[in-house]
Amino acid sequence: MSPLIKEIRHNPMLWLLAFVPVVFAAAKLRPEAHTLLFVLSVLAIVPLATLLSHATESVAAKTGDAAGGLLNATLGNLTELVIALTALRAGEYMLVKASIAGAIVTNTLFMLGASFLLGGLKHHVQEYNRVTARVQAGLLFLATVALLVPSAIAAADSAEKAAIVQDLSLGLSVLLIVAYALGMLFSLKTHKEFFASAEHAGDGEAPWPLGLALATLAGVTVLVALVSEIFVESVQKAAETFGMSQAFVGFIVVALVGGAAEMASAFSGARKDRLDLSVGIALGSASQIALFVAPVLVLLSYVIGPTPMSLQLWPGAVVMMLFATMTASMVTNSGRSAWFVGVLLLMVYSVFAMTLYLLPPS
Repeated sequence: MSPLIKEIRHNPMLWLLAFVPVVFAAAKLRPEAHTLLFVLSVLAIVPLATLLSHATESVAAKTGDAAGGLLNATLGNLTELVIALTALRAGEYMLVKASIAGAIVTNTLFMLGASFLLGGLKHHVQEYNRVTARVQAGLLFLATVALLVPSAIAAADSAEKAAIVQDLSLGLSVLLIVAYALGMLFSLKTHKEFFASAEHAGDGEAPWPLGLALATLAGVTVLVALVSEIFVESVQKAAETFGMSQAFVGFIVVALVGGAAEMASAFSGARKDRLDLSVGIALGSASQIALFVAPVLVLLSYVIGPTPMSLQLWPGAVVMMLFATMTASMVTNSGRSAWFVGVLLLMVYSVFAMTLYLLPPS
């Protein structure tokens, strides 16, 4: 435990861990104070994300960046899954779909762009394995096509389109899960030699022991999930207080807070010239949400939701996902990055965020 205690003692960001018990106490004592709970939950998630970052880097040092990136994406996406499940039980399907689309776009543009920017400001040029980026971008494009089809059919004039869209969503969910499983088999088993990390300089920091790192990953992930439940219960009322639209809340706010753990790891990896880890987390998380989290939510809606949920999204969300995937594919094709590449990605993300913020709350 000494490396963990030392890290908490010397990192002022981790002093915010004091807000974790505070947010639980506030949720019990003042459950109606939605704006206060929203702010406290965000302050509690930030240090938990920092701890998750350190633990994941220690695991990645033992397993390699490809497996480390997959592990971080999987654990980080538990937050998005918990947020979506909470909204799913309440029947708030618009918030569920907005958070799914927003997480994909946020990870593809904001997380990847900020990683390129932060890494590029410290290192003149950075290299990474472009095969990893191209495979993940290909999986994202597949998911975008699968999400586009139900929306296109729903726009057609048909008396039975609702039933068709629901049946199609169910079939596509199974298909996407199979595609994700085959993608993992390809990258981690049959052709894992193509996904080796690019060479990078070491930073001289000793990783945590593997047992401590795994225990920290498990414990922090549970805490993030619990805080996320408080967050999702308070975010809607807090959004009205801050004048944010429903689309902006699901697409931007929930996505940024839900992905805080992954972002901390991706940004830290980029600053340490471990861009393979950053690209693996950003694009791996986006493809995992599109190919695994979204289909699982559709299947679970038959069990815990008021009614079955479809994969039909509003046209603007599908367009943003398509442009995000195309942009990521173009900028990662060379396997090299500089700070201005990150600026370009962040600018595209800012265009989407500004548009959603200016939408009316209705």
